[in-house]
Amino acid sequence: MEQVAPGKLDFEIMTLGEYSERYAGGRKVTKHALLDLMETGDIEMSQMYTSTLGRKHNRDMWALDMPFLFRDHDHAKKVLEGEIGQKLMRDMSATTNVHGLAFTYSGGYRMIPANVAIRKIQDFRGVPLRCNKSPIAAETFIAVGAEPIQIELEEINEAVEDGRIEGGESTYARFYSLSQNKSCKLINDAEHSLFLTSIIIGKSFWNDLDQDLRLMLQEAATDAARMERKESIEDVATVKDMCVKDQIEIVALPQEERQRFQQATEYLYEKFDDMFSKDLVKSIRAM
Repeated sequence: MEQVAPGKLDFEIMTLGEYSERYAGGRKVTKHALLDLMETGDIEMSQMYTSTLGRKHNRDMWALDMPFLFRDHDHAKKVLEGEIGQKLMRDMSATTNVHGLAFTYSGGYRMIPANVAIRKIQDFRGVPLRCNKSPIAAETFIAVGAEPIQIELEEINEAVEDGRIEGGESTYARFYSLSQNKSCKLINDAEHSLFLTSIIIGKSFWNDLDQDLRLMLQEAATDAARMERKESIEDVATVKDMCVKDQIEIVALPQEERQRFQQATEYLYEKFDDMFSKDLVKSIRAM
């Protein structure tokens, strides 16, 4: 934005911790409280997990958690940048004070850092694994006999150490950044679903901007999202190289076992069909 509209907007970019110190008197501010601050206009712009947006702002966002929904990254781009993605953003804006600008990856395909190797579908059975708080995520693990433990991504280390879980869903981009390498000795890689986030902005603030500034901000967000998704994909190879150096085993689920995983979760499409807007998931799969 500084390149295309220098001086038009003032930016103060902060982590949640920095916001807490500057504006909340040191009180801890979580990403869930962040959405409340977006609603009230205390924060104008941020980024959020789509699974969290599904819980609080637009149930259709949970559809993006469906297992084996996206065939590849090109398929995901067509959905996220096309009419389906735009409608998901519009529907959220229609009922909340949050307007969506663009979808990001923040890691891309999910993997499972853990202390148990999953080399075949049977290895999931009885294993307590962290997942997000959408019913889709929990049912995906139930389908293969695992025990879903619905806690925050940032709680994986603590939950492994106190014995609640053996591992949990994460992404390569977060494996080292959240120090999951300290509590999990290996990575199980099945590419069973995408971990998605989105760039969001307060609707009241957005509506107060001039039309030309909104157009520039939307274009900048789209460019940033494309760059972020590209970097997320590139991060996978970088983190894998670091794992080799640190002697962290990466267990890739064989193709035939991945197909069994997909077959085991296929019933979710019928079970949760009524949860979403008519033909939403069908349209995503058909694109």
